[in-house]
Amino acid sequence: MNDAAIAGLFDLINEKGIGEAVKRVSDEEAIRLTEEYGTHNYHPLHVNIVRGDGIYAYDGSGTEYIDCIGSYSAVAHGHLNEAVSNVVRKQLDKITLTSRAVYTSEMALLLQGLCEYTEMDMACPMNTGAEAVETAIKLARKWAYTIKGVPTNRAEIIVANENFHGRTTTIVGFSSEAQYKEGFGPFTPGFKMVDFGDTAALEAAITPNTAAVIMEPIQAEGGIIFPPGGYMAAARGLCTMNNLMLIWDEIQTGFCRTGKRFAWQYEDAKPDMMCLGKALGGGLYPVSAVVGARKVMSVFVPGDHGSTFGGNPLASVIALAAMAEMESKDYAGRSAAMGARLLEGLGALPHSSIEDVRGRGLLVGIEVREGVDTKALTQGFLNERILTKETRSRTFRYAPPLIISESQIDEIVARTSRALDAVS
Repeated sequence: MNDAAIAGLFDLINEKGIGEAVKRVSDEEAIRLTEEYGTHNYHPLHVNIVRGDGIYAYDGSGTEYIDCIGSYSAVAHGHLNEAVSNVVRKQLDKITLTSRAVYTSEMALLLQGLCEYTEMDMACPMNTGAEAVETAIKLARKWAYTIKGVPTNRAEIIVANENFHGRTTTIVGFSSEAQYKEGFGPFTPGFKMVDFGDTAALEAAITPNTAAVIMEPIQAEGGIIFPPGGYMAAARGLCTMNNLMLIWDEIQTGFCRTGKRFAWQYEDAKPDMMCLGKALGGGLYPVSAVVGARKVMSVFVPGDHGSTFGGNPLASVIALAAMAEMESKDYAGRSAAMGARLLEGLGALPHSSIEDVRGRGLLVGIEVREGVDTKALTQGFLNERILTKETRSRTFRYAPPLIISESQIDEIVARTSRALDAVS
């Protein structure tokens, strides 16, 4: 597409349609336009994806890739899942957006479905994961002031080092990653940070003003980091003992990703609130929510919080279809079985460049040794037609769609081996 064509972009769309305009953009042109017109807050792989189907994604030349990024757990159902896509097509002929100024039957069923699926009392639908976390923070603080009796503006929330909960200014303010914070202050006060998995440090951080503990049960963005066994249950016990809200951020780990509906279910660690997102959108649409116990969720009154798009009819039917598909196809069991196969296969690779292989369900990471050229390895994966990216700590994340088959798992292992060979 030349400059004249770009200048006449809307003429082209009006005359030929958006599909034709997209078709005329080559892979390299798509990359160039993105870098020219878009902010540089991402560093994507040098590949332009134009189509998806199940676990596969395709560039403009037709090259097929196994999608092991999976939109950071959001494409749990695979690209263009038929059951979820069919629901969208039908809803587009009915109604998509009303705002929360009125009731809708779709959102009513979404609220019921969320509470039944999570075994919680109430739900607050939003759009993005960061919005869910911000919602949980507001709920915890208001509960602390109106129910627990914490003095006004003195509430504290305990978080973990190496956390990742989103990109809003409040959230990055309690990140331990320097780049997430640099240049964006001043930050919201009221957060205390402890080492992830350190029960003694968590207990020591609790004061009479502590409102909540918010953590990920597994730090996915932090490099697939697990706390010691028993830590989640210990956190639950400390929160109960000290009258705190326990909040699990299950945005990446939830909805069968780790082999259970939610990662906290590996221990006796039921939260007071849960932040949900990613896979709730069925790979098609941003849908998030906070679910929780009535004692905390009921502190919101009209005017306290809101979202024009949160819980809209289209989002609601997508999320309902996504949860129904997970149940009918036993995504949790499939994730557990396929994840065990992937862990076993990757763990058996005879490569000295591998420091560690760890995971649960289909959330798996390979950590390579210090000194391995991770940029070259990233390209090696791309050459082998695997889409994956490095997280922190030299760890490459594997979060493919949960519909993946045994043979496809074995193919990932074989391609990973060849990519490691290329940098060895």
